[in-house]
This record gives sequence, C-alpha cells and structure tokens, in this order.
Amino acid sequence: MNLPYLCERHPDLGHIRCQIRCDSDRVSLNLLPVAKRHTFIPAPDCLEALQSQSVCQIRPFDKSNFLIFYKENDILPPMAGPSNLIDPVHEYHLLPNVNEASEREILHEFTREVFSFAASCMNSRTNGTIHFGVNRQLEQHGQVVGHMITSFNKYNEAFESSLKDFFEEQYVNVARLCIRPPNFIQVCHQNGTASDKWVIEVDVVPAYTQTQEYLFYTQLGITSTEEKHQCKTLCLFVREGPRSVNILADTNPRIGQEKQKNLTENVKNLVSARKTAEENRAKCGSQSHQGQRLKQLITRGRDVLESSLQVIVVTEKCHPGQLEHMDFLKEISLFAVLEFDPESDLSGTCRFYRRDRIANLHYPHLYTNLDSLPTLMEKLNLFKQTSWIFCNGRLNEESKEDKPLAPNEWLKRRSGDISNMITLLCNPDVISKDRLLVIFILHSAVTDLSNPILETFCAIYRTLEGADNVLCICRDSEVFIHWKRLIDVRCKEDISSKCIYELSLNEISSTVKKLKEPQIQSSQRYLPSTGLSSVLLTKKDEELFTVLDILSENECENTEIESSVSFDEFSKKTEEDFYRGGQVTWWNFYFSELRGSLPFIKRDKYNELYDLIMPVEGYTSPCVMINLFHPPGCGATTLAMHVLWNLRRKFRCAVVKNNRATNNDIAAQVIDLLTYGKQDQPGYTPVFLLVDNWEDVEDLKQCILNVAGERWQQNTLMVIILNCERTHFPAESSRNSNIRNVFITNKLSSKEQSLFSGKLQQLKTDHKKPETFYAFMIMTNNFSEDYISNIVSNIVKDLDATTQQGRLLSFLALLNTFVNGSYMSLSLCEELVGIRNAFRKQETLDDKMNPYSTLLLTFSVEEHGFYQAVRFLHPMIASNCLQILEQKHKHSLAEITIDILYCDEVYKSCMGKDFLVQNIQSMLISRHRKEQGDDRDTLFSPLIEKIHEGEGSEKVKELLEKAIGRFDRSATLPQALARYFYLKEKDFVVALQWALDARGKNSNSYIADTVGQVYKSQLKKKIEDSDPVTSEALNECLILGSKAAKAFQESQELAKKDEPVDPFDHHSRKRAKSYNTSGYVGETEVIMILLDLIRGLPLSQNKDGHQTDKLLQILKGHHTIKGLHFDHRNTATAQFVDVLEHHERFLISLKPRLKEIFSFFENYFTYLRPRSQERVIADDRNKKKLSEYFKKYLQIFSGSEQEKTSEKASNPNLSLHQEIQDQRFYLEKKRADSFAGLLQCLSEKNGVEMEHILRKWKFIFKNTPKRSVSDTVNFILANIVMHSIKPSSKELKKYEELVDLLNEELQKEGTNSNSTEMYYLSMLLMWPTKDRTLESLSTYKDITTYFTSGKKSFHRRFSYMFPTRTALAHFFLGKSTGLRRMVSKVKLDRSLIDHVLKQESCSGQSSQPRTLHHLWQSGAAWNEPEVEKELLRVQGISENRDIYVNYGGNLKIPVRPAYLGDIRSGCSREQISFYLGFTMEGPVAYNIKYLTAQ
Repeated sequence: MNLPYLCERHPDLGHIRCQIRCDSDRVSLNLLPVAKRHTFIPAPDCLEALQSQSVCQIRPFDKSNFLIFYKENDILPPMAGPSNLIDPVHEYHLLPNVNEASEREILHEFTREVFSFAASCMNSRTNGTIHFGVNRQLEQHGQVVGHMITSFNKYNEAFESSLKDFFEEQYVNVARLCIRPPNFIQVCHQNGTASDKWVIEVDVVPAYTQTQEYLFYTQLGITSTEEKHQCKTLCLFVREGPRSVNILADTNPRIGQEKQKNLTENVKNLVSARKTAEENRAKCGSQSHQGQRLKQLITRGRDVLESSLQVIVVTEKCHPGQLEHMDFLKEISLFAVLEFDPESDLSGTCRFYRRDRIANLHYPHLYTNLDSLPTLMEKLNLFKQTSWIFCNGRLNEESKEDKPLAPNEWLKRRSGDISNMITLLCNPDVISKDRLLVIFILHSAVTDLSNPILETFCAIYRTLEGADNVLCICRDSEVFIHWKRLIDVRCKEDISSKCIYELSLNEISSTVKKLKEPQIQSSQRYLPSTGLSSVLLTKKDEELFTVLDILSENECENTEIESSVSFDEFSKKTEEDFYRGGQVTWWNFYFSELRGSLPFIKRDKYNELYDLIMPVEGYTSPCVMINLFHPPGCGATTLAMHVLWNLRRKFRCAVVKNNRATNNDIAAQVIDLLTYGKQDQPGYTPVFLLVDNWEDVEDLKQCILNVAGERWQQNTLMVIILNCERTHFPAESSRNSNIRNVFITNKLSSKEQSLFSGKLQQLKTDHKKPETFYAFMIMTNNFSEDYISNIVSNIVKDLDATTQQGRLLSFLALLNTFVNGSYMSLSLCEELVGIRNAFRKQETLDDKMNPYSTLLLTFSVEEHGFYQAVRFLHPMIASNCLQILEQKHKHSLAEITIDILYCDEVYKSCMGKDFLVQNIQSMLISRHRKEQGDDRDTLFSPLIEKIHEGEGSEKVKELLEKAIGRFDRSATLPQALARYFYLKEKDFVVALQWALDARGKNSNSYIADTVGQVYKSQLKKKIEDSDPVTSEALNECLILGSKAAKAFQESQELAKKDEPVDPFDHHSRKRAKSYNTSGYVGETEVIMILLDLIRGLPLSQNKDGHQTDKLLQILKGHHTIKGLHFDHRNTATAQFVDVLEHHERFLISLKPRLKEIFSFFENYFTYLRPRSQERVIADDRNKKKLSEYFKKYLQIFSGSEQEKTSEKASNPNLSLHQEIQDQRFYLEKKRADSFAGLLQCLSEKNGVEMEHILRKWKFIFKNTPKRSVSDTVNFILANIVMHSIKPSSKELKKYEELVDLLNEELQKEGTNSNSTEMYYLSMLLMWPTKDRTLESLSTYKDITTYFTSGKKSFHRRFSYMFPTRTALAHFFLGKSTGLRRMVSKVKLDRSLIDHVLKQESCSGQSSQPRTLHHLWQSGAAWNEPEVEKELLRVQGISENRDIYVNYGGNLKIPVRPAYLGDIRSGCSREQISFYLGFTMEGPVAYNIKYLTAQ
C-alpha cells in the first residue's frame, strides 16, 4: 500500500489523529480519537463482581424499533468474544459530550466506531451490537449512562451518508444489508420517569447469503503529523475476544500480511460455520401453541371471554409505539390497573385508555383507610368505573408523598400500602375468586429480586393463595426467562404455564378482542333530543352515569349478539330468566316486537299510567312525581319499565340502578342526562326516571330542582320521577297519597288472565317445560295459594332438611320470606353445598341442587359490587317452602335461624357479605309498620313474633341471645331482647340488664328510650300488682317513675345529637330521617301514671276529695307536704305522707315538666312541618295521643270551686291574682295560652271562640303588674289571629297600637333575645311599606337586624330538627295595608278548596290530582286566581344564589328561597319577583320568577 493511496479520501475527518511511522514503503497507523478511548477487558475477579450485580436485559437482537427502556445505572452484560456466531457480541462506547467535542466531531466518532465494529463482525461472520452511552471502564463496566441527543435524524443521516465512504464500492450494498440502522433507546430514571438521555445501538447481521466469501476492508481517514494533511488508510477489522482489531495495523508488516493471508484462507470455513449456525437456529424454532394457551387462560377454558370476569392489570411503562396494541384493555371488564409508570397519565397507557373510557386516578393509600367496605366501594366507584392506581406515584403530582420513588425507597415506603391494597382488592368480599383474573403485562425484563412489580406479584400470590387467577404477558422469551427465574426463587412456583411470551402485543390484543362475548348493546347509542333529533351517547360519557341505567332510543338494535350464531340461545335464555322470576330486561320488550311474537302483555293499569304521564304539555312544574303502589311480586316494576320502553323516543329514560346512591348524586346525573348534547340551544327533552321503592322522593325532587338551577324554565317539564312503591295496601295508599299515582294489585282481571293464557301457549311452542316458569305461572294462575302450595310440595317432598341442599334451601326460604329483596351470593351457596372447585365450574349449583334448583334463580348483582347471587323465584314460593320445612320436615323457624347464625361460612369473606349480614340482623329486629307499607304493625320483627306464637318465649330468648353472641358489637339486638323481656316476659330485671348492655354499646335516643320503657313497664306492673297500694309500693313506684323520667329526659337530649335513624327501621338504608320524640311521649306517660297513682292514695277516710285537692295544690307547688293536715292516729296515712315528703322535689316537678312537654310539641307541630309524607302520618298519630293526655292534664289540674273559694277566703288580696290565673287556665284549656297555640287557632277556632280568647288576653294584659315579653307578644298575635278570622270584631286593637306595643318590647329586649316570637311579629307588623309610615319608629332603622336576630334565635332553639323538618309559613304578604296585608295560609287554603269544589261541580267529576296538598306541592296554587288576588308579588334581586329586597337607602332585607332550585346558578345578578311568606325562621320567597324572562 503506498502513501498517496492512503491520502486520497476523506480529507475532512479532522477528529482522527494519525501517527505514522514510515518503514520502507509501509505505514503503521495508530488511530486515536480526540476524546480518550478506553479498551476494557474485565479481569476474572471483576467479572465475578459485575455478575453479582443486577444485570438488566439488553434490547432483543435485530428487533428494529423494539419497544424497550433502559434505566440509568443499570448494568448490561460484560463485553465478550464471539461464541456461536448467532448470539451477538456486544461492545460499549461513550461518545464525547458537547463540552468535549463539536456535534460534527461526535457524529464522525459515532460513524467510525460503528463501521469499524461492523466490519469486524462481518469479517468474523458473527452477529453483534455496538452500544453508545454505556460505560466500558473498569469500575463501571456495562453501566448505562446515556447521551443527550438533539436530533435522531442527524445520526441517521451521518450513518447513511458515511457508509459508502468507509466500505469499498462493490461492498457498500452488502454492508447496507448487514448493518442495521441505529436504534435509539430512552434512558429512564430509577423511579421510572423518563430522562433526556438515550442509548444508541447498531446491530450487525452478516448473513451468509449476503457476505458469502467476501472480506470487508474499510478506509479510515488520517492526518499526517509531519505534513499536516488528510490521508486514508486501509483497515481489515476482525473480532479478537471482546475487541475489534485491525490486523493491518500491526507494527511488524510481515505479521500483518500473515494474518491477512490466514484470514483469506479461513474465510471459507467461517462461511460454512455461519451457514450451519443459521440453519441450526432455523430448525430450533418449534411451532408455538401460545395462542391456544392465551385463549384457555383468559377464558378459563370457555368459548368466550365473559363480561362478568373482573380483570386487574399490573403493568409498567409501555413504549409509545406499542400503545395502540393496548386497546384490548378497553374491551374487557377492567376493574383496576396497578400502574408502575409514573408518567402513564401524561403519555402512557393510562392516557391512551382515558381517551375513550373513564378511569379514576387513585393511589394505594386510598384503599387502606378505615371506611367500611361498602362505603369504600361507593366512594371510589369500584365496579362502576375503572380504578387506575399509581403504585409508584405520578410525575406531575405536587405532593411529595405521591412522587415516584427508586426501588429501594419504594420497598421501604410503599410496599406496605400495596400489600394492604391488594388484600382489599382480592378480598372475596369484593370479587369472588372465580370471577377474578389478574394480568401482568411486562414490557421490560424484571431482573431484580427487589423490583416493585415482583413484590406486587408476591402480594397477589399470597392473597389468592397461588397463581390460579394469574396470566403473565411477557414481551419476549428473555423477559419470560428472567420473570420465571425470579418467581421460582421467591415463590417456589413454576409460572411457565401461566405465561405468554412468544406472541406480539398486537397478536395478543387481537386474540383477546376476538374472544370477547358478542355485545348486547349497540356500539352507537342515541338519546332523543329536541325537534325529533338525536344525540350520540358515547361509551365514555355513559360510564359517568354511575347510578343510572340509561335506555337509549335504539336500545337492542344493531347489536353484535343479534348477528351472532348464539342469538337464538341468548333470546331463549333471556325469556326463560324473566318468566322464571328474574328482573325484566329491555330485551324482553324488544323480542315481543319481533315478527311472529305476541305483544308484551299490557296490564290493565298500563293505559292509566301512560295517560297520567302523557301529554307533557299540561305540566306546570319542572319536576313531577308519580307513584305506582303495588304489593311485592305482582309485576309492577315490569309494568313501569314497559311504559319507559314505549316512551324511550319521547323522553330520555333511565332507571336508578344503585339503591345506595344519594339523592344528590342521582339529581346531578339526571340533570347531566337532561342537558347531554346541548350547548346554548333552548329547550330540553325531559328525563323519565324510574326509582324502586324510594322512600324520600320529595327530597329527590328538591335535589333535582337544586341542581337544575338556572336551566329550568317556568311551566316547562324537565323530569318525571316514577316511584314503584311497595305496600300491602295499594288501594288505600293510593287514596291517601297527595301525589299523582296509580296502584296495581296481585289479582288479575279476566282480560289479563286471557292475555297470560295466550302467552303461555306461545311459551309452550318456543320453550321446553314452560310450566317450570313459576313466576309467570303464578300470575297465570292469578296468584293462587293452592297452585303455589302444590308446586312447592311436589318439588320438595323428598327433601332431607339435614343435607347441605336442605340447609341452603332453608336459609334462602327464611331470608326471602322475612326480608324483601334478600339473596345470597352464588359463591357462598356453592360453598354451603360443597362445591369446592367453583373456579373451573366442573359442577354447578343447578346440578347440585337439582330438583330444587327449579325454584331458585341465579342473577347478577351490581349494587354491592358485581357478582352472581341466588334467591327464590318468588316470595310466595319461599314462604310456602318455609311452611313445608316447618310442618312436614319439623324444621322449626328458630332452628333454621340459629343454624344460619352458627354457620361460619356465612360470615367469612364472600361477595355481598355485608348486605347478607344486614339482612340477617334486619330479619331479627325490623318491626313492621303500616305507615311504611307493611301489612300490619308489630311489636317485634315478624320472624320473632311468629317464633313467639309457634315455639314459645324460650326459643325467642335463646335465639336472640345467640344472635347477640354472633353480632357482639350490635346494640340493637340486646335492645330488642330487652324489649322482649319487658313486653312479653315482664321480667324487668333482666330487661334492664340487656337495655343497659345496649346503651353501653351505642348510646342513642332510641336505646335511652328503651331503658325508660323498661322502668315505665315495671312501674305499671308494680301498680297493677299493688292493690291496695301500700307505702312501700308507693315508694318503689316513685323511685321507678323517677328513673324512667330521667331515662326519657336523656333520650330527649340524645335525640338532638344522634343520627336520625330508628334502628328498628331496617326496611331501607334510605329510610327518611326522623327526629325521635319518643322520649317526650314516654315521660308524659310516666307522669300521667304517677298522677293517677297519687290521686288514688287513701290519705283520708272521708270521700269528699278535700285531701286529694290538697295533694294537687302540693303538685302545683302552692303548698308543701308538711302543710298537709291528716289524721295522726292513722299510721298508714302517716307512712304515705313520709314517702311523699321524701319524694317531694320530684313530685312538684311533674306539672311543670308536663307543661314543658306540651309546649315543646305545640312548637314542634306548629312552627315546623315534616319533610316527608310518612312523618305526617306519624305526627297525626302522636297528636291524637298527646291530645288525650292534655285533656287528662286539664282534668287533673283544674281547680275545684271549693279550692278557689278557700283560696280567696284565706287571702282576699289574691283575688285579682286568682282571676288572672283563672283566665290563663281557660286559655290553657282552649290551647290558646301560647304563641304556637294561638297560631293553631287560625284553623281551629271560629269568630265567637276567638273573641272570647282575645278578651281573656286583654284582661291578662291590662291587669298583670309585670308583664312578660311572652304575654305582650301573645296579646299582639291574638289580635292578628282575631283579625284573620273575624276582621269586623270590636275587640280588635288598631294596627298602629299593636306596632307601638311591639316597638316598646323590641327596644327593651334588643337584638339578643331568645324570643323568636317577638322577632316574628316584627316581620308581620313592621315589614316595610310603600308609604313609609313605619319609618318614624325608633326600631325601624334596625329592622333588618331584628329579622336576623329572629333567625339566629330560631336556629338556637330548633336547628337540631332541621334534617327532618322545615319552617312553616303561617302568613303571607298581601296587597292591603295594616292588619289586612297579613294573609293567613288557612285563608288561602279555604279559598282554594272552595274554588276546586266549584270547578268539580261544574265539570261533574272529581279530579284526584287536584288535592290541596298537590296544588301547593306542585306549585299550581300560586297560579290560581284566588291566590293571585290576595297576595302581593314582591320585587327583589337574586345575587350569588341569595335573594334581597331593597326598600331604598340602606334597607336591604335578605330573603330565603323556599326551594333552592328556584334560583339560577352562575351567580348572575337578576331582577326577580316572588310571593313573600313569613316563617319563624324568617321571610321566605315562593314562586320566584325572573323579570327578564317575562
């Protein structure tokens, strides 16, 4: 080789420094880069040290753009020489950084090293990879460092453009085929987040078909140190151990020539070896069966991937290029994702998933709080929306606690939370094991025993007790080998059969999507919209409606299932499930509309219900409620859904599918459904909402109005709520309801029977054994008890109640008979009958329970998770089965109940356990009440009452004691047992022990009331047994009475604090709240019992009653016991007197306490009204009882004429005082001695009575030396009431006089008084007027302050009742002046009633919906002429959802809207008008209208 040849090419490669030694005509080259080059061959001891470190997986060889990441400081395998020519050799390099060389120099260094390495591999015929960005120094050999790269294109361009410069022209194309373009692998930080550094890798594949017998010389540019010019030198690189060596660069030319000659002669052997190696590798590639394995693992051996299978995915950082193949996650029931990529929500799998589906971003610690499981599931929307749980934090998280961590820190700080979270997620209470699949998706190798994903696998392995539920998807065989090895080390488990590692992610995704069940919903679902248009409801948006099952207008149309081969089977099963007793589905209605099918049976009440809903133009309220009253099991829900189905194109129809949902949640989603697809266009398509047995529909309506805010428009319908209300008296409930309603009974008309018979004939044609569709047959036979009895008797005639099957049947029969809507999970049922391998379903419950399974139904439950459950087909079948178990098999109710209490499997972790346990307790303690739709009132639960009647008290006591042992933290069970002992057994000592035990577990007003009831019952029994009464008995009675009174007073105080839920009302978790007044009633009863006892004491031998009068004077506090004259010679009398004197303090407290209690109830019933209709019924019952007590109270404490005469004679100066007391007592008798009582006079007294009452108040007002505030305000109110009843009365004071009186009191009392009534009068009398006549009053300038003081005073006295009651308006602001501008609600009611009666007499028919309550409740009353004529529309301002009335100057009065829904959201400042009502809480705005819209 001559020197000129060396200098021909590449004069610009100035970054290579060439040292030339001339020896004759040869040149020896030492090529050195500007940056120092290191050639490192690890020593054996160093290799051992390196191998002890965690070695990370290298990118799979010759995989272009393969999706992999390196982590900084990870260690790659040490460099080594060629082995079998196929396994690649590796060489590591660090390029100069930008501070050490220019970009051009760096690129030249890159290309020179690439092609030198490539030539060495091609000449040695071995595969190889060169890595840039990996350390090759001794101390950090193989350590990933990475390079900052500004442009991939520049490296690609340098690679491509330099290829022809390095290789001889005839071999350029061969080199291009053998040398792969650069791969750029991102380097991540140790915590998993992306860095800005990359590793560059170039693969060399010298296939024998391309390289044949060629030798590949390269030409490298050099710079002569002497002549300072560019030269070229020819190089021949080969692999020598882990290095690339130029054999032409030897300092001894002869040795170089010898090596070149040997290589030329040996090339044929290298080609042959290469060819053999490639052929052997091709033969090793066996046929893969992993596609079949994937199908088996993901379907559990079935034909399809069932939608009920809940999937938990554990995954890590996915390369962006692979995200499109993660789309199968969107097609499965993805319960949760355990994500280890901290950037997933920004650029990874999470972001990709959330484009089309809803996922909630969570952290593990959310799953480790102290909430109960149902509460946690509800809070996190488990089963409703996917939970994406970031197990190593998120990069964009502000909180340091949730930032990503390196593996060593993760183990210390996060592994505990992960373990606890997995324990919860994989708990059988959450997901049944046979419904769970855990998929690990490993995009990169797990090589470290401390890797977080391996820790997660171990936690799941422990929780699930093995890997039966696990599927591992590995990127390739290398990832699998590492994974298999680590799991074998940690768990001693061969995971191979659970792993897929020979399929690409694309193949896996396509296979999973192909396996999924045919969809039973259309992929394009539409909602009706305005102007006969439609709106597309996307899958992602529909997932936001977590509490609603939305009925689309194209429901069941164009579905995958209808075009699949399984459609016939699907349709038959759907029909069979429904007619056997399952919940009706939309498909049942769809099938009935197909050609050749009979129409779906229309019940007689269908048209009545339909006509009640349509047409919508007649509605004046934006939200309308309709009740459908029905007994259980009569098909009412089916009827309601049938109406929805036929109105699906006129309304946006939805069913509330989650009875745990709050009214606020439902309201928010209803309004979202109403406004879906709308922007600023006017008008909405109304929502038709079906709810099942919703106890607080009025509150739901109010919540909807509140959420609707500014969206609703006057006289425009937005929402119809149809409530299917269960009751044993549907006709009676219908008559008593103030809401529009229809009722249905469990008796079929002849027309309905004919329709059912026709349907039966069709079922016989389409189905085998339709006679086993027992729910349908029960209705076909018109709910015949004989039919049901015969069916059940024939099926269970050979039942052995002691077997597993008999035991399960008895459990279900007991629960379904005594608890509406109860069931047991399928997994629990399988365990109870001994099916141990439910995971593979080799034996089903139907098989095991045959022939009794024909009476049972398996169905899906979504309310308390997502699982399969079992119940009887119909409650009447369950009841009959229970009777047969009792009568024929002598299996008593108590035995069955004790058995279910002692069955440990029931209380172990299983799906729906909390719901089942709640039902078992409810069965033991929930009383029945007619007002709640039950068939009768009971003292105990129907189960306990039946056991008491049939098996005796000992069984009841045994049962309840065992229940207390099982539910040892329950307070209601010992409370129930206490009630049983005092009501049935009259064993008050034991009853008290159990009552106190209950109080120790949970001190609330109901349990305190039970303690009082025990003492009260013992008191009554003591009196009953003590005839005649002795002094000892009297002493015991007074002690018991005192204890009872204290317990009841404790109940009264606790009622202000405790949760307003009666523990005996377990009909529903949504039972309407109630303020517990039983403590007041109980204390009243105790005092009445004691007063009767004292009045009957034998203190005098004569029968003139004089001594009794003296006793009453003592009770009134007018005399002391010592002043009582009696016969000292009578020992018995003396003993009585001693006892009375001992209890004197308690005795003189009785009358004031009674007075306080009656006053409390007067305020309770008058100032506030209940929020629910149910409480109205309870109020009426209490009013009746208290009215009787009050009459008795008056009878006892009305002074006799003898007493009055004696009083006046003894002290003539008391005559005026006595007269005042007489007047007060008269007012007390007439219930007109208090402010609340006077308000009641508005509806209860006529003009004559009221005039008499006003005269009494005049006398008291004039003659009382020191008038109290209450006397003054009562006198003023008496005038106002008198004017309202009889405006022409001569007894009336003038308006101005009353204002002056009130003005004086306001000045005296100021703004901090507790006299709510005084401030209420300030609203009535001093509400600003247009003529400003009141402005001269000294208090007028502070009038707004007085109004505010009234509100504060009212809140201090009554705020604890607000959850259950709301302030009532007794007066409204009228158009007149003076007293005439106070229009009473009673007057408006009477005007409305007269108007409605007149309309009905003219039309000749009664309009049921137009009851007085309905007129007010619907808002229609405000538009009646009688109301508009009387009331003044006040103009005001709405601002920030508050209302103000401006009367000039600084007088700005806040007014509370009666319904928050009347006020628009958006904080808009608007002019409004409204009617003004006056409540004890303050002024209230009704019928608000926006003036800009009028």
